[in-house]
Amino acid sequence: MMRFKNSMLTHTGRSLLDRRDFFAQTGSSLGAIALAQLLSQQGLLAAESADVPHVDPERPHAARAGHAAAKAKNVLVIFCAGACSQLETWDFKPELIRQDGKPMPGGPTVTFQGPAGNLARPQYRFRPRGETGKMVSDMIPYLAEQVDDFAFIHTLTSKTNTHGPAENFLSTGFVQDGFPSIGAWVTYALGTENQDIPSFVSIPDPRGIPQASANNWGSGFLPAVFQGTSFSSSQPIRNLAPPASVASTSDLAARDLLRFLNTEHLRQNPADSDLAARIASYELAARMQLTVPEISDLSSEPEHILKMYGADDPNDGLKVGYARNCILARRLIEKGVRFVQLFNGAYASAGRLNWDGHQALKEQYDIHARIMDQPSAALIRDLRQRGLLDDTLVVWCTEFGRMPMFQKGAAGRDHNPNGFTAVLTGAGVKRGVSYGVTDELGFKAVENVSSIHDLNATILHLLGLDHTRLTYMHNGIARRLTDVHGQVIREILT
Repeated sequence: MMRFKNSMLTHTGRSLLDRRDFFAQTGSSLGAIALAQLLSQQGLLAAESADVPHVDPERPHAARAGHAAAKAKNVLVIFCAGACSQLETWDFKPELIRQDGKPMPGGPTVTFQGPAGNLARPQYRFRPRGETGKMVSDMIPYLAEQVDDFAFIHTLTSKTNTHGPAENFLSTGFVQDGFPSIGAWVTYALGTENQDIPSFVSIPDPRGIPQASANNWGSGFLPAVFQGTSFSSSQPIRNLAPPASVASTSDLAARDLLRFLNTEHLRQNPADSDLAARIASYELAARMQLTVPEISDLSSEPEHILKMYGADDPNDGLKVGYARNCILARRLIEKGVRFVQLFNGAYASAGRLNWDGHQALKEQYDIHARIMDQPSAALIRDLRQRGLLDDTLVVWCTEFGRMPMFQKGAAGRDHNPNGFTAVLTGAGVKRGVSYGVTDELGFKAVENVSSIHDLNATILHLLGLDHTRLTYMHNGIARRLTDVHGQVIREILT
């Protein structure tokens, strides 16, 4: 047994070595904990910090004020799953063309998937676009037409070069599972103006769900009512309508009786916030039976809109599917959905179903770009034409970038978390600006290095939220989307 000298212990420490004192202090401590719990249940403790959103369990989606005046009311995130290469899209590197086929000076000999090959020039020609002359790839000609309206962050960095954890990091601020997504944080903080549809919608790609799956739209340790609702133009919300065998009058009568019973139970048990949240969820589902089918029905869209999005392409079913998802995203924004997450690309599949171009990047990107470019550009243009970009922030992003060299023995690029690009446009965003610089080969961010935490802090700022004050107590820790990091990138804001 370890022995201590009395001189090494404080008075309190010596008293704890006395058995009677130990049990006496333990008893009084447990009593204090019980008292605090009782006072909390009766609302007699000090009020919570004003920074913590006040969520009414009976109306969890009610609109709430942020910390400051907001530039944006809604957010649309276009998430290119699989790590779309910055070197084939937005980040022009003429030195990479000059060094094509040569070993990278001082570069890594081994990358994520194995030995590194030689430097490889961009697989598409870059041209100056718009009045700003921004160099953008021929791979995305439709998006390139709008370059004067975009703000570019060229120096994003990630903590990981693995797809699942990197998607987690982009969507939740943490590489581990179990943390709330940014959409859940936003709806927890602000609720929504439209009480008849979900406040947070995630639209999976026609080819499948992303690598991190529901983590991208999950609520983590936030109340489950703030998780995203996942559906698309081709896969509507399941179990939304009652069975055909149930008459509408019977369905309404049953719901009315259930509402009466729940209300009576809640009156007798006012502290049961879980029940209130469940009631609110079921009532939202009932309202969605009327609103969501109408929003998802694209048959009313005029022919010229379908053509603009590429939703009438007879030769490319995947492009049509993604284009219809883009139209759905616009309709959701029109209806006031607070946060819309639109995926382009699915899970890891050797680059066949997403932007993970390891082996045959040019061949695969020809397909993926055809699916993504025209519909995404049309979505942004359509939002602008309808005046919706005055209140909507649009973010084009991906989980990390790609290396300036090809992999040895292949015609594709490996994972690169050291410098990649996100594009912002819409409410509160400067037009035609670029922030940050990667090195001359596009390998690493070297000027105004940014993080995913900075990007998320900037998104929250435009919504009128201070990322340092948006917190939720979990396991004794005041958690937040940006962990203990993050700076608003003010240089790209109006």
